[in-house]
Amino acid sequence: MAKWEQLTPQQQAEVERQLSVIKRGTVEIVPEDELRNKIIKSLLTGKPLTVKLGLDPSAPDIHVGHTVVLQKLRQFQELGHVVQLIIGDFTGRIGDPTGKSETRKQLTEEQVKHNAETYQKQIGKILDPEKTTVYFNSEWLSPMSFADVVNLAAKVTVARMMERDDFTKRFQGGLPISIHEFFYPLMQGMDSVSLESDIELGGTDQKFNLLMGRTLQKEYGKEQQVAIMLPLIEGLDGVQKMSKSLGNYIGIDEQPNEIYGKAMSIPDELMAKYYELATDINNDDLATLKQGLENGSVHPRDAKMNLAYTFVRMYHGVEAAEAAKNHFVTVFQQRALPDDIQEFVIEPSQLENGTIGVIDLVSLLGFAASKSEARRSIQQGALKVNEQKLDDVNAAIEPKDGDIVQVGKRKFAKLKLS
Repeated sequence: MAKWEQLTPQQQAEVERQLSVIKRGTVEIVPEDELRNKIIKSLLTGKPLTVKLGLDPSAPDIHVGHTVVLQKLRQFQELGHVVQLIIGDFTGRIGDPTGKSETRKQLTEEQVKHNAETYQKQIGKILDPEKTTVYFNSEWLSPMSFADVVNLAAKVTVARMMERDDFTKRFQGGLPISIHEFFYPLMQGMDSVSLESDIELGGTDQKFNLLMGRTLQKEYGKEQQVAIMLPLIEGLDGVQKMSKSLGNYIGIDEQPNEIYGKAMSIPDELMAKYYELATDINNDDLATLKQGLENGSVHPRDAKMNLAYTFVRMYHGVEAAEAAKNHFVTVFQQRALPDDIQEFVIEPSQLENGTIGVIDLVSLLGFAASKSEARRSIQQGALKVNEQKLDDVNAAIEPKDGDIVQVGKRKFAKLKLS
């Protein structure tokens, strides 16, 4: 075991610095003393740590909630360590049962491939590709024989599996649990065995899976990884976990104006948490910001505008961040229509007797993901045509060149008839 006494004073200071960065925003590190020893060993040998994150490509779009672990990975990279990014193309065909009340539908190979490609593209906005190695776990899981699988299954008891709350609740509630679902944490653990990972990151809901990696590494005679759990971040409603299905999310691939506008709706009491977990602010500036918010020397609105700017800058660049800020000030603080409203061409085939229903219009413009979402937006008074509110979901309009359609505070379109 690497010893503290073998380090120079400069190396000892570096250990403490790295621990300070790594521990920022974490909920639990299991076990923390092993993390310290791994950092010491890394400094003595000059060999970077390998830090693993598994992604099950069950959804193609990354939102700010997903970036909590990605930002931590980026911090590890800046400390000189290497990221092992596992795209679960094999495990993704099963689906992680964590937090699920029923068996998840298995994804097709084509769906997994499409989602994995989208993940890789978006993750590149956060991680340093030079310090990121991408793996597909089908590389080591697909070749396993049935004998290998039986041997793997023999290393963990059913009682251990039933320690998971979701399995226990489903069993007690008389809901089905398929045998293949037990294999998900085993396969995730085999990822750590195959790659000999030093550290694995995940949300607090992934604790069981992360600790399974430690268990299996020990069973297979490998050095055990350290499991680091990070919090799940609340969405824009300030209550529930950020989720695309709940509509309380900020997607990192969304348009700059959309990201900026959504960020301005983050509850004041969550701003410091968003800064800490989901931005690249350094520890010193974070401490100064928190103190300023507490003693009143930093106005919450100024902090929120800077947070919105930071998100856009991180995912679209400085120029886009400046433009999004100017757009927000123009439209919302000065109550004016933006100058750069995108034009949308309406084809005759999209009209019926020269008119179009408002639900169809909102969907056609891409201002809602579905007609049911368009209906809800209209019922909630989000739709305006030429600055006149329309909340009748059965209404139809006769579109004309130059009509301005607005949905919510951030979505605008100028109509043009073909």
